[in-house]
Amino acid sequence: MNIIVIGTGMYVSGRGTDGYGTILPAIIEWVRKEVSLCKVFLVGTNGGHSREAFEKVKSLQNLTGVSLDINTYPQGNETDPESYIKTLNTIQQPACAIVAVPDHLHYKVSAACLKRGLHTLVVKPLTPTVDEAKKLIHIAGKKNLYGAVEFHKRFDKQNLMLRDIVRSGGIGSPLYCFVEYSQRKSIPTKVFKSWVNKTNILQYLGVHYIDIIRFVTGAKPVRVMATGQKNWLKGKGIDVHDAIQSMIEWQMRDGTSFNQTILVNWIDPKTSSAMSDQKIKLIGTAGRFEADQKDRGITLLGDDKQIETPNPDFCRSYDLVKDNLTWQGYGIDSINTFLCDVHDIQNKKKLPKDFEGLRSTFKESLFSTAVIEAANKSISQQNNWITLKI
Repeated sequence: MNIIVIGTGMYVSGRGTDGYGTILPAIIEWVRKEVSLCKVFLVGTNGGHSREAFEKVKSLQNLTGVSLDINTYPQGNETDPESYIKTLNTIQQPACAIVAVPDHLHYKVSAACLKRGLHTLVVKPLTPTVDEAKKLIHIAGKKNLYGAVEFHKRFDKQNLMLRDIVRSGGIGSPLYCFVEYSQRKSIPTKVFKSWVNKTNILQYLGVHYIDIIRFVTGAKPVRVMATGQKNWLKGKGIDVHDAIQSMIEWQMRDGTSFNQTILVNWIDPKTSSAMSDQKIKLIGTAGRFEADQKDRGITLLGDDKQIETPNPDFCRSYDLVKDNLTWQGYGIDSINTFLCDVHDIQNKKKLPKDFEGLRSTFKESLFSTAVIEAANKSISQQNNWITLKI
């Protein structure tokens, strides 16, 4: 199976860091288990970035002992925003696509992949608007293709435990949920500086916990209110919100409702002990669930290093095979589950419709997109409540 990865940034290859991202290690691990891979096409917009990603691949192959037949585009010193179109026109079936581009490009790039007949995985959010999301759902359905969103927190054992507890009635009926989620200032000022004004912290980051509440409760979002502050980033010449606070009203299948409050910011200091600080509480009529999803019980200290609280569960390498590293974690599981699903579809073991209700498909992800769009509308309309129609 051929795989085209569109995007060469931090999440794909670890560009700009001393790491390797998540998507390339996940493909490495899938190839380790499956021998049917033909080629990987790694496509960006800048030849220099593509070369850097290719060097990461070579290093990964040396570390893992797994070989990839990989081509990167554009080549040389070329800059070509349409490079993915040219590559899509040459890729041979069976194939699938992984789309990891800035939020505002999700629809354009994903639609091109679907129209080429490729099962497609998109990093979150699906799209910033309901209209774009519905168009992708329509294209995928018309061509009988599998479309999914890479909501990796669905594979975190803490969230899987929360879902089991809610389903079993362990905390009774949900009453309210509280989420606090933040990232370091380097994300908007360095990592995503070139396109940060096309997104916001709720759309880019907070959407994870919108999807998680949908995942663990099965509830539907009814209405949304949001507000935000522009201060520190605006002082740096970046006209986006430092922080956003939103409230979402959800309705359970039995007609009862509960509220979710999400507080998100991306101006945490660089001395924060982890890139992401994330906490969730879900309070019900018979109990509560609380998880500090940054603090996984590990603290690292050193004479010349700041305090670190690493997450061993997301995407890390381990020396489990002699002289070869292997990558594990729920970030790896999320991507490999998609690749395995596509493999089953192509081998006629499954149909795309079989994954509805099981995965974060395009249809399922319409709920989180609707909340994001409503929150953005609420902010622009003096923080009014926005009723959803999905």
